[in-house]
Amino acid sequence: MVWENRIFLTSSEGDSLALLCFSTSGELLWKKVIGNGNRDVRQGESNGAAPSPSTDGKHVWAYFGTGVVVCFDLKGKGFWRTNLDDRYGKFNSYFGIGTTPLLDRDRLYFQLLHADAQIILALDKSNGKEVWKHERKTDAQSECLHSYTSPSIYRHDEQKFLLTHGSDYIVAHSLEDGGEIWRCGGLQNTNKYRHSLRLVASPVSAPGLIIVPSAKNGPIMALNPKAAEGDITGKDEHYVWRCERNTTDVPSPLIQGDLVYIPRENGVLVCIDAKTGDQVYIERVHAQRHRGSPVYADGKIYLMAIDGTVSVVKAGRKFEILASNNIEERIAASLAISDGTIYLRSYEALYAIRESQ
Repeated sequence: MVWENRIFLTSSEGDSLALLCFSTSGELLWKKVIGNGNRDVRQGESNGAAPSPSTDGKHVWAYFGTGVVVCFDLKGKGFWRTNLDDRYGKFNSYFGIGTTPLLDRDRLYFQLLHADAQIILALDKSNGKEVWKHERKTDAQSECLHSYTSPSIYRHDEQKFLLTHGSDYIVAHSLEDGGEIWRCGGLQNTNKYRHSLRLVASPVSAPGLIIVPSAKNGPIMALNPKAAEGDITGKDEHYVWRCERNTTDVPSPLIQGDLVYIPRENGVLVCIDAKTGDQVYIERVHAQRHRGSPVYADGKIYLMAIDGTVSVVKAGRKFEILASNNIEERIAASLAISDGTIYLRSYEALYAIRESQ
């Protein structure tokens, strides 16, 4: 997370978990050890510091795999601390906590979707107190109850709602009290229920369009939420299009202009017309696992592979790789771009990359 001349990172070191603040020149300004209880997942692809921090330019908030949520000011002074595991029950999923809280106006929104609970929360950002709590209904089974996606907010015309994704459904919630406005299923595309279809990739949206991924080469669909209410599964008036396969599995999709980019975790990039669902191209970018979500800037799409390769693809209907560079360190995070600088985080270091002055 980059704000003006500061960079905020969550990190693990052995068993401990920490929130760090760097200057954009690379100086460590402060480090706050939040506690112990780190858990490494899939050989370091994730850990107890997986959720990203958020800031409003005055304070910074961070959430950790132990359930701890903290609030500091930009100089590192602590304001409040709470533990969601203590308040709402221990998070129970195979790969720990992967969801990042959403900061919007005066609230922090959380989705706690796991084997033992299905809870959506709004907390007051100033003190961590509960604004509302919603019990999210689902008929999902087994590992499908485990969600690693992050909530987002859709605002267009007169509509505004919170989106949560997991446990076989995308659900829209009222910002006032968390109540359900509509939901859509259909993410299981076979006659036999797939008990391991946990959701990792988060939905993305643009006015009149919500792109909804599933998992494990299942379907991906585009919804128009206008006047949506109740269960809209299978209701044609709310489907812009649906593809039965080639969903992204871990990286989130990207909407840019009239195109949707679907980054398969195997290094294949699928480009789809946002209005029709027609495939524009399907091309392999780099034959390695991809975990970080694609980032768009200056007519280019940046994709990060686990082996340290960053590929730069030209945005548009014609596939073209503009550059490919390998830092020779493993990468699972998405990069950030601010003020002409690319900030890239590997397992070992934080890099700032810009054109020479």
